[in-house]
Amino acid sequence: MKLKIQQKVLLEHLNYVIRGISTKNLIPILNCIKFELTSDGLYLLSTDNELAIKTFIPKEDIDLIDTLGEMVISGRYIYDIVRKLDNDIIDIEEIIDSQVLITTETSSFKLNCNNVSEFPTIDLDFTNTPILLDEKVFKTSVNQTIFATSTQESRPALTGINFKIQENIMEITATDSYRLSKKRIILDNSITNNIDIIIPSRNLNEIVKLISDDNNKIELHIFTNKVIFKIGNLIIMTRLINGNYPDTNKLIPSEFELKIKVNLNNFYNAIDRASLLTNLEDKNIIKLETKNDIMILTSNIPEIGNVEEKIKIEKNNNTDIKISFSSKYMMEAIKTFDSEEVELCFNGEIKPIIINYVDNEDLTQLILPIRTY
Repeated sequence: MKLKIQQKVLLEHLNYVIRGISTKNLIPILNCIKFELTSDGLYLLSTDNELAIKTFIPKEDIDLIDTLGEMVISGRYIYDIVRKLDNDIIDIEEIIDSQVLITTETSSFKLNCNNVSEFPTIDLDFTNTPILLDEKVFKTSVNQTIFATSTQESRPALTGINFKIQENIMEITATDSYRLSKKRIILDNSITNNIDIIIPSRNLNEIVKLISDDNNKIELHIFTNKVIFKIGNLIIMTRLINGNYPDTNKLIPSEFELKIKVNLNNFYNAIDRASLLTNLEDKNIIKLETKNDIMILTSNIPEIGNVEEKIKIEKNNNTDIKISFSSKYMMEAIKTFDSEEVELCFNGEIKPIIINYVDNEDLTQLILPIRTY
């Protein structure tokens, strides 16, 4: 194969597929990127067998298509070479002895190619009925939940995010059994068969990095063992986690003994300051107490000192509460909200703390308290 292409064009697409190569280096071919030059343009493909990323550069964005063909090159080396070349036209030519020559007016590199037949065959066909979402909505929703996934491989299902779809309602849930995050989205289109899948959080983390904040549509093509995302000329496949996700709906109460409205920034900043005098060994404990319309946050390290923060609040009744929680978990939860106020819901000092928007429950955060009282 032989072509000429602008450095910035090729680098843009290498930035996509470099995220799909293996980082464990167990199988050398999974460290590679496959180049496929056709009369329509150039396809780039990478995979670690759990995640696959394919991108397409149309012929209009290629300066010269000379000879069609396929080749497989070490991903890290081709990426670093192109990244450090001047913003100029790059000549790429496969030569004898399974090598590729990469040249500009001032630079020349020769890399060994791998056997194309050894590169995994990835099925990236689509379904006839994709789920349609705005890129920004999907990206925001994943970012509002992914932090709550578990890192413990002993419970594989909890290392992913659960996607449930019934008709036109999508629920995205993550939990590590100490906290829970749930996002509700109304879809543009309805489905006839209910969907209940678990997508690995590691793969989702890479996927959202490739998604813009635009309102362009993203297509989700859902299969029994994988999901394919289509975003313009970019195609991303992720394997699913086998197993059943726990039924988390029963963990979120519908009625509460006490609801508190609090300014989000004031609450976050007060916890941030109070967390300065907490210990990671003690789970960064902060104590919350209400007295009428005042919330008091306290923490201490016996050998260092203590802190007290007071915040004005609005309660739905005269009930007061004493409860303790992890400052880290609370801060990660409340910073997912983009409003002036949040609503904290309580059912006593040993029941979960629920955080919602004041006017809707499209996003729900749950934190288990820590018994100190």
